[in-house]
Amino acid sequence: MNDEAGVHGEPETADPEDGLRGRLVRVGVELVNAEGAQALSLREIARRAGVSHGAPRRHFPTHLDLLSAIARQGFAELAARVTAEDRETAGPRARIELLARVYLDYAATRRGMYELMFRHDLLESGRLGLRETSLPLFAHLTGLVARVRPGADAAVVAGALWANLHGIAQLWHWGSLRLATGGDDPAPFLTAALDAHLGPAEPTP
Repeated sequence: MNDEAGVHGEPETADPEDGLRGRLVRVGVELVNAEGAQALSLREIARRAGVSHGAPRRHFPTHLDLLSAIARQGFAELAARVTAEDRETAGPRARIELLARVYLDYAATRRGMYELMFRHDLLESGRLGLRETSLPLFAHLTGLVARVRPGADAAVVAGALWANLHGIAQLWHWGSLRLATGGDDPAPFLTAALDAHLGPAEPTP
């Protein structure tokens, strides 16, 4: 996906012939958002969906398959939020800042889902192509970086910035940044990360 194409992601919906599958995923999304990733047992999802604990196996042969389907919804929601906030009339650096703010906000407000999306065992398993679901968003970021830093390896810069954002999200959640710096707002850390990877923003006239 190129920069101007934007970021597209639509949550899965229940197919009339596959209603149970869609219901299980929706229940899982509700559960992870309400109680966190640790609550996503196959038995609890089945119970809340109103089916026997063995019923999910008809659509999800393993627990990892079901968790991956739920995590895909998280990537779709994050992409939809980025698309909603993106402003193509803005400069590329401003658009990167918007994307970064959406990312940090998502990590803070959808904590359980965010943790599920980046669970190593899910990504490593490759179930339902979960790892690939983040690629359109990363390609969008890379395209914007290429416009801010022409001549640089945009994928490397974008990767370093993404790692920085992920670190801010995790360390802020754990309280480590507040403890180490005494800060009470993650915004200065975001500004410092953007300046480090992209250079200072141009002053507003």
